[in-house]
Amino acid sequence: MANDKGKIKGATEIPKIIWNENQQRFETEDKKAYLEYHLKNIHGNNSQIMNILHTYVPPFKRGLGLASHLCVAAFNHAQSHSLPVIPSCSYVSDTFLPRNPSWNALVYKGDVKSSM
Repeated sequence: MANDKGKIKGATEIPKIIWNENQQRFETEDKKAYLEYHLKNIHGNNSQIMNILHTYVPPFKRGLGLASHLCVAAFNHAQSHSLPVIPSCSYVSDTFLPRNPSWNALVYKGDVKSSM
């Protein structure tokens, strides 16, 4: 970890995650790390689904837990807006959810293809 005038923050600091509603993503203040999602209507229902598509952290910021913080922000948002989540992003489905099983209750249980 570099200590070059704060270019890389220590892992103990909780980064500020911003909801960028217009671009449908959650991002760090510098916009370098982000989680992209897409909202879809559930056919035959007035509800929506949050499909988490992609999580990106640049190489120089990896290992600081940013991807996890981005996921927590997205899942908190989904929970507060009653949005089921489709974890299309491999990081979310293969790493974040197995490490944080308490969020599994938000994962969409229906047929994804028939709902899109």
